[in-house]
Formats: sequence, C-alpha cells, structure tokens
Amino acid sequence: MSPQLTPIVDTAQDLELSERILSPDGARIANPALDAYVADVDAAQLRSLLSDMVVLRRIDAEGIALQRQGQLGLWAPCNGQEATQIGTARALEDRDYVFPSYRETGVIYARGARAGDFVRAWRGEEGAAYDPRELRVAPLQIIIGAQTLHAVGYALGIKHDKADEVAVTYFGDGASSQGDVNEAMVFASSYQAPVVFVCQNNHWAISEPVSVQSQFPIAGRAPGFGIPSLRVDGNDVLACMAAMRWALDHARSGKGPAFIEAVTYRMGPHTTADDPTRYRSEADLESWRRRDPISRLEAHLRSMDELNDEQLAEIQTAADTAAREMRAACLGMVTREPLAVFDGVYAEPHTGLQRQRDEYAAYLATFEGEA
Repeated sequence: MSPQLTPIVDTAQDLELSERILSPDGARIANPALDAYVADVDAAQLRSLLSDMVVLRRIDAEGIALQRQGQLGLWAPCNGQEATQIGTARALEDRDYVFPSYRETGVIYARGARAGDFVRAWRGEEGAAYDPRELRVAPLQIIIGAQTLHAVGYALGIKHDKADEVAVTYFGDGASSQGDVNEAMVFASSYQAPVVFVCQNNHWAISEPVSVQSQFPIAGRAPGFGIPSLRVDGNDVLACMAAMRWALDHARSGKGPAFIEAVTYRMGPHTTADDPTRYRSEADLESWRRRDPISRLEAHLRSMDELNDEQLAEIQTAADTAAREMRAACLGMVTREPLAVFDGVYAEPHTGLQRQRDEYAAYLATFEGEA
C-alpha cells in the first residue's frame, strides 16, 4: 500500500496522488484498498463525523477569538484539517495512547477533552491542558517531532507487556525533516513496535512550503525504514478513518509500525503569532476552500437524503454550545500568584530554589504601583 514516488509539481497533482473515498463534491468513489475498512459506517455515523468537524471548527474559531482578546497567550489553528484529525481519532480504541503535537485540538476533542482542556495550556495556567491518564493522550508537545520518540518508547513498553494497545503519534510535514522523527522510525522498524505515525501534511512548515520540504510524497520515506505507508486525501474524513483502521490493524496484529500521510491544508496561520498573507496567495486558499472537508461530507449526506436543514441547525447549536462552554471555562480560570510557580518543585526545601524565588519576588516588586 506504499505510495507512488512521483515528484510533487503542484497542489492539484499532490492530491491526485492520494487515496480517497469521497470526491471534493461529495460523490462516493470506489476504493478497493480502503472500502472494506469503512463498510460498517452508516448514515448516523457519518452525521456524527460531520458534527465532530463542525464543533471542532467552532472551537478553533473561539480559540483564535480568545487569543485576540488577550485571554490566551497563543493558539495553534487547525481550520481545514478537521477531517484528518476527526477521521483518524474516531478510529482509535479507548485503550490506545496518543502522542500529539500542539495542533491536535480535534484529536483531544475526540478523546473526550472538556471545555477548559482546550485552553488551559495556552492560557498558561497550572497543570497540563488535560489529564493525560484520563484521555490517554500525552501532553501537547511544542518541541517539533519529539513526541514521535515518546510514542515509540511507549510502544516498546506495549510490546514488552504484550498489551493489546497501539501508540499513535501526530506531526506535521515540517517535522518529518527533524532528526527525532527519523530516529523514531528507525527504532520502530528495528523493534517492530506497535506504533502508527500520522503525518498531517498541511503544506506549510510555518512559512516554508512542502515543495521545499520534500520533492516527493512524504509517505514515500517510510518504506525506506521498512515501514508500510499509505497516502490519503486528508480532507476526506472517510479515507482518513479507513487509513487509520488499516494502520491500527497492522500494528495491533504484531506486524510493527505503519505510516499515514494525510494531505490537507492549513487554512489559517501557523499560530496566532503568524501572518500567512506574507508567504501564500489568496488563489491558493480559494483552491483549497473548494476541497473543504466539512462541505464535502455535508454534500455526500445530502446526496443520500440523510441530512436536512433541521439536523444541520442542531449540529450548529451543539458547536455554539461547545464554544460558549469553552469561553466560560477560560474566563473563569483563576490564575495562581506568580510566586506559586516555585511550589511543589522539590519534596524538600532547596536553597538554590529559595534563592531563585527571592530574586523573582524582588523582580515582581519592581512592578508594584503600576496600573
């Protein structure tokens, strides 16, 4: 199931080299490689996937708004990548463990994140964004590609314990050039670790296009490590779900790691600190708007007479409710006193830490009396 190694010329050809089940206009396409993996997905499940993507997009928009209003320090948008994140995450079993980057809002949503979990880390509040043990999702990883090594290490533990789990790690096209990612694939292949690598190729590593990052499909690298790979249309939620089910079956059955490249597009900025108008054109954005993952599934459901305006309104209401709850959780958070950052660092008092605390207290005192 490895991809063709045809050079990437433009985004249109880039997509044509990807497996898909739904065309951009929502038509169902026969796909011998993937169809069997989603044969059980009925209209109700499709509507659920649509709801997930609509809610995710609304959460993402609210995150941007909260950052612009000064309530969050930063936000990493995922607009345009909803199908990749929801499709793959909904294929996971509860027992599987996820190692995300910083952009997998949809993955933690699908794993059961609560309203405050989406914003806690970006607001700089105490604790991780969520309880990793409850969601079975490792903390969001800012260091590019580091989570792939963590996933492989965890997968080696799964193999040692003979557990029925799979470790799954997400990263972007830019991270695929990092040493950590390649080293992780070496270890995963050498020890046949039950791990799935999911590369979200959203075409931009901040301002560097994927055509500079790689002249060939990224999924073509995995077979060089002895890892089977599959390249799918990342804006096709059914293709993403099917690909993940294939990869999970492969890893869970003792055959070792698998690799998925989901070809999608980051419609917004890299983060809210970025200005994408400086390095990409409106024409490029318009081209990808016509491949929108939400519109694609909505069109498919309507062609089946399995979606009406009332159902769509209910989905939108659920999305607005999720955003409202997220905003309320964010605004309701109580920030600890600055000096509390030193609490609980060591079990016993530490003179070096006390010195740092005193110095920080003196620094904070310089701001007393300011409005």
